[in-house]
Amino acid sequence: MDKNEGDSRPQYPKTSCDMDRNPSPPTSDDEEGATEDSIGSTVYSKHWFFTTLTRLIEFASLKEKSQAKEEDEEEDGGDDDEDEIELDEDIENDICKVWDMSMNEEVALFLKEFNAPDIFIGVMAKSNCNRLTEICVGILGNMACFQETCTFITNNDALGELLLLLMCHTDPPILLETTRLLLSCLSQEDVMGTWLERIRKCPTVRENLCFIMSSSTNGDLLVKVGELVDKMFDVDEDLMLDWIKAGGPQPQAPATDTDEEKPVVLGLVPSLLEAAKQLKYESPDGLDAYMHILQLVTTVDEGIFSIVQDPGDGKQTWDFLFDLVSQDLCQPGDPSLIVQEQRSILCSVLAVMSVLFTSETEQEYMEIGRNLSLLGSLTRMLENMETCQQNGDVHLSDGEDLPHNNAPKEDFHLKILREVCCEFLSNILPQLTKENILDALKEGHITKDKILCGLQNLLPLYDEAVEGFLKVLGEADPALSETLKKEISAREFMRSGAHHTGHH
Repeated sequence: MDKNEGDSRPQYPKTSCDMDRNPSPPTSDDEEGATEDSIGSTVYSKHWFFTTLTRLIEFASLKEKSQAKEEDEEEDGGDDDEDEIELDEDIENDICKVWDMSMNEEVALFLKEFNAPDIFIGVMAKSNCNRLTEICVGILGNMACFQETCTFITNNDALGELLLLLMCHTDPPILLETTRLLLSCLSQEDVMGTWLERIRKCPTVRENLCFIMSSSTNGDLLVKVGELVDKMFDVDEDLMLDWIKAGGPQPQAPATDTDEEKPVVLGLVPSLLEAAKQLKYESPDGLDAYMHILQLVTTVDEGIFSIVQDPGDGKQTWDFLFDLVSQDLCQPGDPSLIVQEQRSILCSVLAVMSVLFTSETEQEYMEIGRNLSLLGSLTRMLENMETCQQNGDVHLSDGEDLPHNNAPKEDFHLKILREVCCEFLSNILPQLTKENILDALKEGHITKDKILCGLQNLLPLYDEAVEGFLKVLGEADPALSETLKKEISAREFMRSGAHHTGHH
């Protein structure tokens, strides 16, 4: 099966750590409460678990013997057609119940005592059945949501090796469950280092994840892969650097007749962009994750260079981000609160664009004359933030309390977004020529109210950028320049007066 095929598996209940339903499992004989046959304080039957896992092992062994027989027949010149043994419906239903019940911590601990990871390793190795492998990894993924069982899974080196090998599988459901399991393990601080070390020593993980990002159309898989890569890069900059460098220019040795064709090493940034394009309208959360990965990449010089070194990659990146800001995020006519909803992805997108805009590489696609609408976008975001602040429409970050005087308090993430907007705007203003300003005025990217809001936010930190802009604006529109100077002076005076009054 191609990695970009959709997920055609039967729709069983959710099995990730955020499962929102209670399973309907078999119970012990005493329906009124826990008995000696019950797992912990639950009413789930130990005997039923033993029976189900035993049948699972028997099925896997039967499948292994069948495959061995088929291989022998092929060697003897027999029929080449493979009559694959389908997963028995009753076994599938029962093992899916185990999958559901493994979200209960007591059940997860019972499976640990039963040494389920080793059982599942054997089952996956013997059966070669995609559906069965998906379910086994799904159960392990649920067990990984709890610290004790996650540590137990992590300490199984054979399982760790197998899971990383599964990332090269061609079955989307298996890839999805494997990615979920790895993400759960990386979210547990006690075992995070072990998994990062394993991933660092296994270069195929990078190759496989880049292949999925660059070629898959399975939205659920792309979202989970994005979350996994985002987590890895967020906690391990060295790993991120290794992955960036692995996709860079490779030294070319003289070709010979005996040379085999070398596999193409996929670039990290182009792979991220392909996934982001796929998720642009399908999953806002998924797109947010990929934009944050891109932001992390641009926090190191090697990451910036990996984007701008190839004019094609650089233009593709810039154009995608520019379209997001110009056509999709925080648009004219949107309510001011939209900036609150989109603050996370806006921070990432604008931070990357600002870094690219100020990079030493001079590219036509980044010339300000081609990107005048950024002026309108940045000042509109700042206007929306001010409106939210004035109206008190601010959602505080977790753990924050309102000040004692109930004065409006700015959300931490909105504060970061404001800083990113201001820094980007301060980098753009010095690049504007008289002609650029005339065009921006004509096209409506600069208006009195919007640019006044922008300049007010830049002061006093970026006063040189403001003074320089007003000087060039004076050449293009003297009246507007003078009006803005007076408005700014009056507001600064009022702000200073309020400060001194409050001080006394």
